[in-house]
Amino acid sequence: MLEKIIQLDTKLLIYLNGMGTETWDGFWMLVTNKFSSIPIYLLVLFFLYKYYGLKKTLFALLFVAVIIAISDQTANLFKYGFERLRPCHNENIKDVIRVVKTSCGGKYSFFSAHASTSMAIATFCLLLLRKQLNYFSYFLLIWALAVGYSRVYIGVHFPVDVLFGFALGATISILLFQLLKVVFRKIDAKN
Repeated sequence: MLEKIIQLDTKLLIYLNGMGTETWDGFWMLVTNKFSSIPIYLLVLFFLYKYYGLKKTLFALLFVAVIIAISDQTANLFKYGFERLRPCHNENIKDVIRVVKTSCGGKYSFFSAHASTSMAIATFCLLLLRKQLNYFSYFLLIWALAVGYSRVYIGVHFPVDVLFGFALGATISILLFQLLKVVFRKIDAKN
């Protein structure tokens, strides 16, 4: 069963990655660059402050930092636990796929920390801002999906790496959001 999933995952990678063209490479490299998210997250910070005030925003930022740390470190544990080679390091397929990056990255791919972290932040912010900024909240999810797809596009992750990262990132955020609600209730009770 696992072997069948890996075969399908590899075929899907080859198909999705093969759809790329030089025309779009620059765009997807921009999306995959972690620094390109900074303007979006600065806007999120502005909205958090606007709707929640300084104290709650600081707590939300603390929770975001914890979410990022958990997501990133869990990805490292999985990568070295499973030792699944990145597509660009896999001798069986590296000549079949387009590797857009000049550097392939680390040796292992399962699961994508980019996908996990971007989905974790998007989910957390969606939960925080969905009542005030419904459409913007969903833009964050679309951004996270684009970041995940960019990892397949540039040839450094398999689709399952990205999907698992999305699922784990969203789960981490939902759990920590429940804890943040408790913190917010205590802040409101003191005021």
